[in-house]
Order: sequence, then C-alpha cells, then structure tokens
Amino acid sequence: MHKKFIDASYPMAIFLMGPTASSKTKLALALRQMAPVDLISVDSALIYRGMDIGTAKPSMDKGSPISHHLLDIRDPSEVYSVAEFRRDAIEEMQNITQKGCIPLLVGGSMLYYKTLMDGLSPLPSSNPAVRQNIQITAKKIGWRALHDQLCHIDPVSAQRIHYNDSQRLSRALEVFFITGCTLTELIKTRREPLAYNISAFAVAPKDRLLLNQRIERRLSHMLQLGFEEEVRVLFKRGDLDSNMPSMRCVGYRQMWFYLSGIIDYPTMIYQTVCATRQLAKRQMTWLRNWEQEIHWLDSDNLDMALKTVLKVLNTQIKNSVCVK
Repeated sequence: MHKKFIDASYPMAIFLMGPTASSKTKLALALRQMAPVDLISVDSALIYRGMDIGTAKPSMDKGSPISHHLLDIRDPSEVYSVAEFRRDAIEEMQNITQKGCIPLLVGGSMLYYKTLMDGLSPLPSSNPAVRQNIQITAKKIGWRALHDQLCHIDPVSAQRIHYNDSQRLSRALEVFFITGCTLTELIKTRREPLAYNISAFAVAPKDRLLLNQRIERRLSHMLQLGFEEEVRVLFKRGDLDSNMPSMRCVGYRQMWFYLSGIIDYPTMIYQTVCATRQLAKRQMTWLRNWEQEIHWLDSDNLDMALKTVLKVLNTQIKNSVCVK
C-alpha cells in the first residue's frame, strides 16, 4: 500500500476503523483523554435516534455521554445518503480544525470512509418521476425481471446488486434512465478529494475466533439491556418496515422478523450472530484493500494500541511543523 501525499497546507485528521465489536469506541474515548481530538461517528446505524442498544451507541455506556458528532441525526423513517454523510462530516471536520483540535473519525461504515477520502462521483439527484416509473414496472414484471434488464445495461453493477435489493437496483436503473450512462461508468470519475492529511488506523483482534466470541458476547449483553423491547417500540410505531435502511441494520432486521412471527427466538439469535460475522468479514476485506498506508492495532491490547496512535500522531505533528 502506498502512502498518501502529505501537503503541509492540509490539516490533520485520524481515521480509526475496524470491524464491529473491535473496541473502536473504547479506544477513541481513551485517545480523547490523551490528545486534542474531537470525535466524529462514521457509522450508518448510529445516525438513527431510538436505535441505541442494538447499535452499541456510545451513549449506552455508563459514564460515557454522547461525545461523537453525527449521532442521532435522523429518525429511523428517514434515509441518509453517502453524499449527505460526506457533506456533514467535512463540515464537522472543518469546525473541529477551526477550534484547534484534530478530527478523529471512528466507526465501521467503510463506504463512508471511502467516499470521504475519494470524493463523490457525478451521480444525478433522484428523480421522483423516474423512480416512480421503476416502481410501477417492478409491480408489473417483478424485481428479478428488472435485474435482468440491468444485466444487459450495466453487467458490472448487476453482478454486485442482488435482485432482492430493490433500493440499489432501482437507483442503478434510475441513473441510467436519467443520464444515459451506467452507474459503473459514472463512479469511475471521482472528484473533491479530502483536503486533510490522514493517519489511518485499523483496530481488530489478531485471532478471528476472538472476534467471533466478542460478537456473541455483545449480542448477549444487548439482549440483557433490553434490545428486544427497543425494537418492539419501533415495531409498534406503524411507519417503519423491514425494507427501510434503518431496519436493515444488522440485528434490527433479524429482531424485526422475530417480532413479525417470521422466525422464532433461537433463529433470531443465530441469524443475528451470522449476519454480524458476515459484516465483520466484509469490513476486514475493505481494510485489507485500503489504498493508503494503514496502521494495524490489536484490539486485545488497547494500552499498546493507544501508545501506537499517540506515537504516530506526534510524529506527524513534528513532520508537519518541519515541512512548514
């Protein structure tokens, strides 16, 4: 992996990434006590209000009040796009820099990090009329048939979008109908790279088995805290369903199916553990393919991890001063 070019005119920022259940938040809060950093959440689930236990939101830890920016900024009925995250994250980063602190971005939504680093592709805004026509067509011929159409239009996107993923499938078709260009063609063109010098860290257990054990223990702890009741409150609202982005979050989707009577309780637990493991595996794949230099930290030795982050941070500060 190559190092990102250091521009002395750029301010500093820290990316603290890692798979779910890897103690990222614990390390970030410890770092906040040792360095002039301010935390920004990079998590597509933590944005939702009322989804605290199942997301392991920092506010649920005793003695750890909400200290991240971009927490609880959307209702579960709302959609929050990657573009909105990038806009909001950059605004928070600039505010933190202006205060003389270093932005510390912590979370496991790897697409958020990627988009923040590389910028946004020139994708068109959503067109309600086009999207409605796609929905009408889907009701007539089914999403599988529309997926077959996407295979002819944009085989690369069709390969990575499942025919049951109606939201992403609709968006891929919508982009083509609006622009005449495929989603694959448009995402190749990126713009507005992030004007920060990034120190990237990945915190994870050295043994995958340890991570799997953490995932099981965390789910058990969530259930003891009242995760079922939390989802039951959302379930009773009447304006949410399992296809919404908020309810597709790992754990919430499985609990929703249990409350709907689709699966029983043991199956809910089994499927939640499996889905969480799969999420962690995807996150690790993202990290191993990260294009910039990345410092790996052992989540089972947070003291050493903290020392490593502080050492890298101090070195970058010194180098920045020398360059200037």
